[in-house]
Amino acid sequence: MTPHLRRLCHFAALILVVCISVTSFAQANDEMKISNQPPQARFTTLPPRLRSDIALAVATSIPLTTWNGSFTYQAKTYHYNMVGTAPSANTNTTIPVYIIPVKIVVTHNTTRTTFDPAHILSNGNTVIQNTVDSPLFDSTTTYTQHGVDVGTTQYVDAFQRANFWGTVKTHTNSHLHLGGPTVTAEHTLSPPSRYGTTGRVFGFTAGLVDINWFDAQLPTIISSLGIGPHAFPIFLTYDVYLTENGGCCIGGYHSSEGSVSAPQSYAQASYVDHVGAFSQDVSALSHEIGEWADDPLVVNFNGNNTPCGILEVGDPLENNPNYGAYRYVLHGFTYNLQDLVTLPYFGAPTSTTVNGWLSFQGESLSVCSNGS
Repeated sequence: MTPHLRRLCHFAALILVVCISVTSFAQANDEMKISNQPPQARFTTLPPRLRSDIALAVATSIPLTTWNGSFTYQAKTYHYNMVGTAPSANTNTTIPVYIIPVKIVVTHNTTRTTFDPAHILSNGNTVIQNTVDSPLFDSTTTYTQHGVDVGTTQYVDAFQRANFWGTVKTHTNSHLHLGGPTVTAEHTLSPPSRYGTTGRVFGFTAGLVDINWFDAQLPTIISSLGIGPHAFPIFLTYDVYLTENGGCCIGGYHSSEGSVSAPQSYAQASYVDHVGAFSQDVSALSHEIGEWADDPLVVNFNGNNTPCGILEVGDPLENNPNYGAYRYVLHGFTYNLQDLVTLPYFGAPTSTTVNGWLSFQGESLSVCSNGS
């Protein structure tokens, strides 16, 4: 080999090493970055993605059934928009619900980890079936709040009846029911490495998925299933937390998308199968359904601002013991359902609610004491 050829070979080898190093760095840099800070248990909302240019295309869509109300606090009037029919109408509103199981497949190097809502739990049910059987959809639990029977019904309906007990106690037919639910076919999402990984949080290994990447997949799924704005789709994940800017851990969220004239509300919640962990069984879902009921579209078209921020009724209690959840036994299984604050927590008169309470379970609170 001539000296000139030898130099060319060395130069080529050097380029190869540099290319391999740059490629390896790029691949490493492409991995999802998770903060070293301790996991923070939280929920969130995402800004709605609403478009006026598609209004005509869905002009015949039936919008979500909602009603408007208001209260006055310190001489200022606050307006709100909630799911269902005004309690004074003394009628039952049923909102069709779709549970959309989402299997998450995370690939790290050559290792694939699957988080599947079809997982069989210790009681023999799948995560999906245990969710359907929960007090969120089952109507056989009687809710007695400090001696006051607010109804034998679903959990969030009981909360909403207690929320407006000043009216409901004489308008006893007032209900907000979740219809079904209809369980759809399972959908599989496999986030790229920059948007999905696994991590040990709250004592177990969970799937960690970027919330913005996850949320971007949902409109296509909703559309493919033919779900309309009048219905409420819920995306159910198993042992998965969502992350935001590298921070963990979000147990669930809700938002809306689609047409300005008929927004499509939706929510995500994770079912965590680890005793005492954040988002245990249906606690995250109870949080999200409760917030959807009182702030369904996250758009503030009709108000939903309060003295302490948006009308999110679960957030003020998520840092309580057991993440704000109370235990209910149904079908031989102990469910964890999060307490939810009532309208007087945001400044409405205490005559509005059962026992004048500021939360469904009667927590000791004052107006906006835990923020919103």
